[in-house]
Amino acid sequence: MSGRNLTHCFVLLSTTVLVANPVSAAVPTKILGFDDMSCRAWAASRSDAEQRALHVAWLRGVLTGHNYANPGQQVATISPATVEQFVNRYCSEKPAAQFSDAAFRLSDQFSGRNAPITK
Repeated sequence: MSGRNLTHCFVLLSTTVLVANPVSAAVPTKILGFDDMSCRAWAASRSDAEQRALHVAWLRGVLTGHNYANPGQQVATISPATVEQFVNRYCSEKPAAQFSDAAFRLSDQFSGRNAPITK
């Protein structure tokens, strides 16, 4: 499978996670992503441009899924560099966390769910 097709596959899977499994306190979110979603894996991908690009594409797919599931609280256009900077900061502050958690915090921050964003 080519890198481009693999990227599309991850974006689709990321979108499916948010659409098919709404957040619930009783049911944990099933993350359909990479075998290792740790911040340690995120940091290690810094030296592998292709792996980092796949991670960023997956994260942007999660944001797209958020937009699909929450049309009233859209994440605005956000660059891959902004996504990468956000996750770098998140993982440096929480090295034992999963970078998938950073995607959810990113959607919170850039959609206005936990901040006064007006559109």
